[in-house]
Amino acid sequence: MHRINSVLVVLALSACIAACDRTKNGDQVIAAVRSVMEAQQAAWNRGDIEGFMDGYERADTTMFVSGDEVTRGWQTVLDRYKTRYTSREQMGTLSFSELEIKPVSPGLAVVDGRWRLARTNDSPHGRFTLLFRRNNNDWRIIHDTTTSATP
Repeated sequence: MHRINSVLVVLALSACIAACDRTKNGDQVIAAVRSVMEAQQAAWNRGDIEGFMDGYERADTTMFVSGDEVTRGWQTVLDRYKTRYTSREQMGTLSFSELEIKPVSPGLAVVDGRWRLARTNDSPHGRFTLLFRRNNNDWRIIHDTTTSATP
């Protein structure tokens, strides 16, 4: 009986250590993903679309979905942004809010949140879901679904 109790204690401790390690790793993932998003927001707000795009994986498989439109490929997404936002006034000031960053594996995280542009004559806003992937120690968006709220 003593041996069974010892095995149960070891198993319980192992489970606790694994859970603590997942929590620590989860916190690290959340901090890393949040950092990428903060850098994107800062780049956008200084008018740097290329800097904003550093948050996306530079791959042909990167995908951006908005409305009824699907844009594939990092360069194509960059070109889309440059076509839609040709001046600082059009870009406005970007803010993210209500971020929920959920690690789903050691190399993937899902982010849900809200976005808003503060511009002189309007303030478009909406929601987004992002899929981040870790490549080495860098976290980058591989899939972005963004919606706009209708006024």
